Amino acid sequence: MSKVKVKSTSPKLFEGRERVKVRALLAGQRLNLKAFEIAPKIATSPLVVNTGADGYAVLFRYGAVVLFNVDPVEEVSFLSALQVIVQDPFEKAEFDETDIIIDARADEQAEDTFVSLRECRVEHLQVIADIMAKSVTLSYYESTVAGSFEKVEHMAEQLKRRGRSGQRNRDLLSHIGASLLIQSQVIGRVEVEDKPDILWDRPDLERLYMQIESEYELLERHGVLKHKLDLIHQTAETMLGLLTDKRTLHVEWYIVILIVFEICLTLGEKFF
Repeated sequence: MSKVKVKSTSPKLFEGRERVKVRALLAGQRLNLKAFEIAPKIATSPLVVNTGADGYAVLFRYGAVVLFNVDPVEEVSFLSALQVIVQDPFEKAEFDETDIIIDARADEQAEDTFVSLRECRVEHLQVIADIMAKSVTLSYYESTVAGSFEKVEHMAEQLKRRGRSGQRNRDLLSHIGASLLIQSQVIGRVEVEDKPDILWDRPDLERLYMQIESEYELLERHGVLKHKLDLIHQTAETMLGLLTDKRTLHVEWYIVILIVFEICLTLGEKFF
């Protein structure tokens, strides 16, 4: 993408404000945006809507919601209304927060606790929301994979000490299925490594996007998550293979014993 200065036609937001609160959360496994009729739509890809007195929400199909300038009471009301389109909602939503500082004299940049902008328009909300939505989704799956990783370590420890994992086929297949499901959700739905569509229309925002992405370490976290998922998958498959080989060996021994028993019966009939 070339870094061309593009003049935005969207109006300035939050004029007169110097600081805007941003809150991202993962509401569930998926949002049915086709059925969304809760608030007026401001923009699409990603979807931006009005909420509260002077706030905005950016919604993503993979279950993430990013709120801008929405107070706690308005947030509860909006999320409650949103439940009709949330598929498989989480009991406890993963969340993250930051601030937007608007200063016409400052450089656009990202820091640990805030994003600095000269002005704020809808396109800025879409860029910031894209990164925060991906970050909060990664946080959820990082926690999920951490639990699975502990189970894999326990299986490996059992195999080292006792020569067997102590796991059943069903448990091992469950581990494999869980890792494949997370891979499909993170890679297929969230598309962490892909840049948002808005950058094609506003290439001048790419520098800001890259700064915020670097601050949240999306690519690095995504790489670590994929590595852990691959390791969980490979370990479970190895355990399943060992368990299957062991059962196959048992069956072979049973067949040998039956053959020997039949030979003994045959010899007994001849001699006695």
